[in-house]
Amino acid sequence: MKDIHVVGTCEEGLSAEQIREALLGAIAGRELHKVLIIPPDFTRYHSNGGQITTILYEELTGRGVQVDVMPALGTHAPLTREQWDKMYGPIPYEEMIVHHFRDDVVRLGEVPGEFIAEITEGLWSDPIEVEINRRVMDPSYDLIVSVGQVVPHEIVGLANHSKNLFVGAGGADMINKSHMVGAVYGMERIMGRDHTPVRELFDYSMRYLAGRPILFALTVTTAPGGVIRTHGLFLGEGRECLDAAVKLAQEKNIDYVETGLKKCVVYLDPSEFKTTWLGNKAVYRMRMAMADDGELLIMGSAIEGFGEQPAMDSLIRKYGYCGRLGILEAFRKPENEDLRANMSAAAHMIHGSSDGRFRITYAVRDDMKQAMRDVGFGVADYDEMIRRYDPEKLSYGYHTVDGEEIFFIPNPALGLWINRERFEKAE
Repeated sequence: MKDIHVVGTCEEGLSAEQIREALLGAIAGRELHKVLIIPPDFTRYHSNGGQITTILYEELTGRGVQVDVMPALGTHAPLTREQWDKMYGPIPYEEMIVHHFRDDVVRLGEVPGEFIAEITEGLWSDPIEVEINRRVMDPSYDLIVSVGQVVPHEIVGLANHSKNLFVGAGGADMINKSHMVGAVYGMERIMGRDHTPVRELFDYSMRYLAGRPILFALTVTTAPGGVIRTHGLFLGEGRECLDAAVKLAQEKNIDYVETGLKKCVVYLDPSEFKTTWLGNKAVYRMRMAMADDGELLIMGSAIEGFGEQPAMDSLIRKYGYCGRLGILEAFRKPENEDLRANMSAAAHMIHGSSDGRFRITYAVRDDMKQAMRDVGFGVADYDEMIRRYDPEKLSYGYHTVDGEEIFFIPNPALGLWINRERFEKAE
């Protein structure tokens, strides 16, 4: 098919009818009997993947096509019924297929160590297994639709496209080692950029899916006040759709500040952020905007733990957010086999630290305060902070609160904030 790129001409973005017309155009003329849709999980609620998946599901099942829906979970927890109903309401919850990254995959090949050493400037040279959920290779599917949001991302630079397949529907080796590749190469060299080392290894892996009928449906969105605005929808079978989406995402999802922020306050929506595994998006997305010795205050009323999986949670409690050098030192010790076996957890802990450059304070409920201190974060009282920095009264951007200048972020998941001077020096 010829790629379909639809970009909204006003700030409100695309209408539901424009989105529907583009999707129907992408499947027009195809003889379809069985389709697999791989949409985002609830951590990408604002991707508008819910609407896109629902349109495709209802249109195709209305034609008598069998449609299977398998969210790209990676290591995340499966959607609850409440989350599913909010994101994919018209699709029966019982039809959700849960991806199991450890034992529901098939091996396709590997990314050789020599290639990885080349793209990482010699910082990592272990080969990486290319695995994917067995359904992606099932020849009974006439079409596989990979739905996802192109948005700044701490591991790959800008999420989606092949990441949705090789991480969201991939296996443990790729998930673990791709995270470590990103961590050792350096988040601040990656965030908001295309053609990073991790993107290069995902692009390399696509050769193993040659001949599979994969259609990418990529969005670029913002969500002011929680209302999703889809600024672009990019449909295609190759990389061209990603190239186009990247340009729009860099325009819509990167905000520059002219000087480093001395105090940034980030609010975590309690329906979306229940662990630091997700809540640390505030760290990832703000670290390039923070001034040295500044404070990042993260308000998380629903934070109840650290990892999305029990094993990850235990590792974070054991090693903590002790910085890049601390985690790498622990990683190299022979006795820490548990950490080496879960490289994505090691990478997450590296990313979740400021390496002492600025302070990270979590405002949480009483029962989480000591646990937060134990893993290396500063702690503040949530009730006190929510009274001072009320998200119902604060809008996005600069404010003066009790004589203190702050920068307020109502949701960290949809953007990347950068000190322009620091970013330009890194070019």
